[in-house]
Amino acid sequence: MAENQAVAFSFQVGAVGEPGTSDEQLYRDAIEDAKLGQSLGFEAVWVIEHHFTDYFPTPNPVTLLSYIAAACPGLDLGTCVLVLPWYNPLRLAEELAMLQMLSGANLHIGMGRGVAKLEYDAFGVDMSEARERFREAYEIIELALKGEPFSYKGEYLSVDRTITARPRLTGKRPNFYGAIGSASSAGLMADLGLPPIAIGQFPGKVLESIQSNWNERAKEIGLPAAETRPILVQCYIGDTDEEARQEAIKYLPSYFQTQVDHYQGDLTNWSDITGYEQFERTFANLKKLANPDNLEDFLSFNIVGSPDTVERRVREFMEIGFNHIIVNNCTPGVPKYVRHRMLNRFAAEVMPRFEGSSRLQKRLAQ
Repeated sequence: MAENQAVAFSFQVGAVGEPGTSDEQLYRDAIEDAKLGQSLGFEAVWVIEHHFTDYFPTPNPVTLLSYIAAACPGLDLGTCVLVLPWYNPLRLAEELAMLQMLSGANLHIGMGRGVAKLEYDAFGVDMSEARERFREAYEIIELALKGEPFSYKGEYLSVDRTITARPRLTGKRPNFYGAIGSASSAGLMADLGLPPIAIGQFPGKVLESIQSNWNERAKEIGLPAAETRPILVQCYIGDTDEEARQEAIKYLPSYFQTQVDHYQGDLTNWSDITGYEQFERTFANLKKLANPDNLEDFLSFNIVGSPDTVERRVREFMEIGFNHIIVNNCTPGVPKYVRHRMLNRFAAEVMPRFEGSSRLQKRLAQ
């Protein structure tokens, strides 16, 4: 990949902060984070969905993005991810159409099937049905956003009466992505016509396999190449690699412990849940990462280091095929000043090294 090939830079916000912070303040701070990111020239803000615990308690990302759209006009909006099996897809399609129409933003809607049994149980949805429910929900959303009369009959979901979803979109439409949790699932998302969205928890070879598997399947079925390929990465920047590494080690263990508590992997017999058999190993790894002594590989997979190291890592992701980098240290327990410092340093010391988004170029020209 040529060094001057364009790449977009975005960031994640969420209901996170120091222990003891009220939920009301967490949401206010998320809006403040979004305003800062926009002022620095980032392309888009992304939010994550979770329920019932301290792990990103954001039960309705569309509602949060609607508020951000009003507070930050012109900032593009993303989700990483909406968990489709928990939704009435017809209603979600209408909400996305409203967000698209009222915001005028480029919407980047990442979607997945989720892996928290706590959340599935609370919503009364059988996890063993997740993969098929995901497919059916997305098919309904696609039909609804065409703005034409339709009905639908699936194994789990149906629209029995012919209806036309409103509002009808006549201009921009949401860009949809499928969350990739393993190289083998890349082909499944291609079958649905969904470009991949990934996270930086895998080594480069696995990320390369994700892109390769998706590309191969897309070619087989005649699917056009995905123009935007996002990846969410943890980012810590210091004057030196060691300084950045020490800050990451200070905050990441609590992030992984929050995941351990939320996903309750030890309380779930994963071998009994169709489509989730491999997650016993995944959650065992989360427990290891809650120990700071086990973080070295994870740090090397993400973007942690001096500005020079951060630039090199971004270019490595670009070489793999990712062209929309979502930087993030917005995790449970991370103070606002640490989040803001990372965004400021990334914007000032890393983004100008790349031919980035139109927003960045406009900001640099001012």
